[in-house]
Formats: sequence, structure tokens, C-alpha cells
Amino acid sequence: MNTTSNNQDVQFRPALPDECRIIAQLYRTASDGVADYLWTQLAGPGEDFLDVGARRYAREDSQFSYRNCTLAERNGEIVGMMVAYRMEDDPQPASYVDPVLRPYAILEQPGSYYVCGVAVYPHCRNHGVGSRFINISQQDALARNLAQLSLIVFEQNAGAKRLYDRNGFYVIARQPVVPHPLIQHTGDALLMVKDL
Repeated sequence: MNTTSNNQDVQFRPALPDECRIIAQLYRTASDGVADYLWTQLAGPGEDFLDVGARRYAREDSQFSYRNCTLAERNGEIVGMMVAYRMEDDPQPASYVDPVLRPYAILEQPGSYYVCGVAVYPHCRNHGVGSRFINISQQDALARNLAQLSLIVFEQNAGAKRLYDRNGFYVIARQPVVPHPLIQHTGDALLMVKDL
């Protein structure tokens, strides 16, 4: 998957096992506080929640694995990340999920290729990197014989929503965000899909 963007010599490649900490850092950006909340809940006494995220991405047998991550690199520097995987056909019932996380569980689209998170460092935004990640997720979905991409975005995250609108996604459901000091947005979380 070594393709190059015409815009600024950005290469896209699968993540490696020793890159889990930078994946966790970028996923924090993509999640707008949801990762901070979850990882804080999972952290042991005195444990840095970013270490929790890195540990989760180091797993080989989970959807939240470096194996489901694509990195964007320019001149040897990682500038962005995407986590994407096939959403299970029969996900865990939302009623069993932590109340703060429940809206996102309700919005899962079974059987789709789920773009769990896209993050690009600010100095590389607005140069087509995010759109290229979406193109890669579309190719990956088609290679798995999946007919739909899905993602969840905060309606207040106008920049991300514009990216997804431009790339053919549309809203099919919404859930109110459960307020929490670590969650950066209020309003609704939106389930957006793109038919392939």
C-alpha cells in the first residue's frame, strides 16, 4: 500500500508494532476526548492513560490493534493515522456499555467497514491527506467485499464533518452526546455512511 499523494509527497503504509504510542497519540486527536475518557477508566493507579492506549494498540487480536492502522508519512515523519476495520455483524448490546460511551455503541453500523478514527497533524491538514485515508478505507472495504463505509463524527467537529461530506458520506442516525469533562463536544454524535 505504498502510494504517494501528488500534493506533498506523503506516503501511506501499514503501522508497525513499535509505533503504538504515536498511534495512541493520534487517536486521542481523532476521538475528541472519547479515548481520554475510556483510557482513564482502564488505567491502573498512577498509570498514564496514554500508556493504556499504546498497550491496547499493541494487541494483535483486537480491532483496536496497530494491524488495523494506516500511517501517513512525509520525509520520514508520521503526519497522520487512520484506524479502520470491519464492524462485527453482531456487536455487543449498547445496554452493556458504559453510559458515557453508549451513544457511540448505539451508532455502530454492523457489517460495514468502520473508519474508527482519522487524525492528521495541523501542519499537514487541508492538503488531501484525510481524503486519501478515506480512499484507502474504500479500497480496503471493497477488498473485503463490504458494501459500505461507516464512521461516527461529532456534529460540532465542523472540519471533520466537511471532510466526510466532501467524500460522499451522509448522515443516517444521531445520538446525543453524554456530557463529560473529557469529551470535547456536546450536541449530537452522527453516524455517517458511504455506499460503495
